[in-house]
Amino acid sequence: MAAARIRWDRVGRWALIGVFAFVLFLYVGPARTWVSTYAEAKRKRDDVSRVRAEHDRLLVRKRELSQGGAVEREARKLGMVKAGEKLYVVE
Repeated sequence: MAAARIRWDRVGRWALIGVFAFVLFLYVGPARTWVSTYAEAKRKRDDVSRVRAEHDRLLVRKRELSQGGAVEREARKLGMVKAGEKLYVVE
C-alpha cells in the first residue's frame, strides 16, 4: 500500500511548471507582435525623416524658382537661347 501513495509535493511542482509554461506560451505571441511592430515603426520613422528632407529640398527649389528670372536661368542651363540671339560655345 505504500507504493500507491501519491507524492503531492511532486504533483504540485509539476503543476506549477505546467502553469508557468502555459503563461509563458501566452506571452510569446504578443511579444513577437510587439517586436515586429517596433521594427515597422522604426522603418516608418526613417521613411518620414527621408520624406521631410525631400520636402525641405523641394521648398528651397520652389523659393529659387519663384524669384524673378528663374525661368530664363533654367532655360539657359538647358542650352536654350532667346529668339534672335546667337549661340556661342566656349570650350
